[in-house]
Amino acid sequence: MSVVKINVLSVPAERREVLEGRFAARAGEVDDTPGFESFQLLRPTDESDRYFVVTQWETEQAFTDWMESRAFQRGHAGGDTETGRPATPPEEPGEARPAASQAELLSFEIVEESHAESST
Repeated sequence: MSVVKINVLSVPAERREVLEGRFAARAGEVDDTPGFESFQLLRPTDESDRYFVVTQWETEQAFTDWMESRAFQRGHAGGDTETGRPATPPEEPGEARPAASQAELLSFEIVEESHAESST
């Protein structure tokens, strides 16, 4: 049974572009990870400051393995663990600081699921 992880990030309005730019710079890096199924970055459409990072994994172990991987460390520790350089170049001085002011990880198992039929 697949598991879904939702990282809820509180992002001040002035840091939204930075957050989205960092995700865009790393787009696709997780795609070849064993057990990875899908990723979505959800931007709020109301006055909320909460972004949702939604990933789906074949198993809890697949997610844990990714969290312990070098790729995760490079993308989330603010730098490349082998070279010490930033994972993505800062847009301006001081941009290497976190874009989110708060984060919370939620975890779910998929019980029911439905998808639109493709027209092909």
